[in-house]
Amino acid sequence: MQRASTPGRRPWLGWLPAVAAPVVIAAGALVGSLPAGASNPLPAKTPAQVLELVASHKVDSLSGTIEQSADLGLPELPAAGKPSAPASAGSVASAIELLTGKHTARIYLDGKDNARVQVMDQLAERDIVRHGSDVWFYSSKDNTAAHLALPADTQDPSHSRDRQGEPGMHSPDELARQLLAKVDASTAVSVGPDVSVAGRAAYNLLIEPRTDATLVGKVAIAVDGENGLPLSVQVTARGAGGPAFVSRFTSLSLDAPDASVFSFTPPPGSTIKELPVPDKPHQPVPGHDPAAMDHHPDVSVTGTGWETVVGTPRGSASAAGQLLQDPLLAQAAVAVPGGRLLSTALLNVLITDDGRVFAGMVPAEKLQSAAAAAQ
Repeated sequence: MQRASTPGRRPWLGWLPAVAAPVVIAAGALVGSLPAGASNPLPAKTPAQVLELVASHKVDSLSGTIEQSADLGLPELPAAGKPSAPASAGSVASAIELLTGKHTARIYLDGKDNARVQVMDQLAERDIVRHGSDVWFYSSKDNTAAHLALPADTQDPSHSRDRQGEPGMHSPDELARQLLAKVDASTAVSVGPDVSVAGRAAYNLLIEPRTDATLVGKVAIAVDGENGLPLSVQVTARGAGGPAFVSRFTSLSLDAPDASVFSFTPPPGSTIKELPVPDKPHQPVPGHDPAAMDHHPDVSVTGTGWETVVGTPRGSASAAGQLLQDPLLAQAAVAVPGGRLLSTALLNVLITDDGRVFAGMVPAEKLQSAAAAAQ
C-alpha cells in the first residue's frame, strides 16, 4: 500500500522505502546516454537520499540556457513545402513544434511569480513572461502577443514551479517532477556514477519502470549535488537505444536575475490577444500526481504510476475540439477504431469520435480500453 505523503512535500516521497530496497537496475544500463562524468566525486548517496535531495530543493532564483532535443516520432511540422518557423504566440501549434527537433531557450526565475522563457528559433524568438498575475506570450515571427491575467489561486506557492516553461518546452525541474510523480513500488531506482552538467557536479538518478504497460523504458535525472535542482533529464522509450527526449542546462547561474528581465511591453505594431481564464486553470496532464485530480471531478483517471491514463469528458468545448481544430495536430493524428490517435515514442493521445481525449505514457490499446470502459 502506498504511504501517504507528508504535507508540502512531493507525493512520491511516500515510496522512499520501496525504491531504496535492493530491486535496482545496473548502473551501466544508462551510462552511455548520460552527460559527461564529474571530475570531483560527490559524497555517496543512496537512491532514497537522492530522491530526498530533489524533493527538498529550494532553488527559485536562477538564469541559464536550456537545450531540448526531442525525437518522439512526430512528423516535422508544418508540412513540407513551408519554411520551418515558430507558430503564433500561445497556440497549440507552438507547443507541437516544440516537441519536434532541437530547441534552445533562455530561462530566468526569481521567486514564485517572476519568470521568463525565451525560446530561440532560427529566424525568430518566442517569449513567455510572467510578472505577478500577468503572463505574456510573444512571437517575433508575426509580431503577435497574447496576454493572460492569472486568477488569484495561481498565486499559491504550490503552483510556483509550473511557470518554468510553456507547453512543449520543459525545464529539467518541471520534467523531473512529472516523471518522479510516477515512481512507485514497481519502479527500479539506482544511482549511477556522478556526472557534470553546466559545470556543476550532479548525482545520476537512474529509473526504470518494471512494467511492459508503459512506453517509458529508462529515465536518467542529473541532480545537482549541492542543492538538489534537476539539471538534466533524459527519457528513453522502451526498447530504444537512445533517449527520445532530453532537457538539460548548458549554462546556469543561481544569482537572482535583474528585475528588468520580467518587464514586458508588446512591441509597436504587434497584434495583441487577450486570453480567457480557463475554467480549470490547473488542469492536470499525464505525468502529474494523480492525487491532483481530486480537484477536477470531470477528469477520469485509470491506472496508477507509469500506467496512468487521464481522460476528459465529451463536449464541443472539450480539449478534443480544440486539438482537432489545429491543422498541425489534425495532420499528425491518424485514424484508429473509435477516433484519431496522436502517437509519439513516449506519449499517446486518443481523440475519440464522441469528443473525449485520453492520454498517457502507455500503448494505444490501453487508451482505447480506457475509452471503452468510460462510456
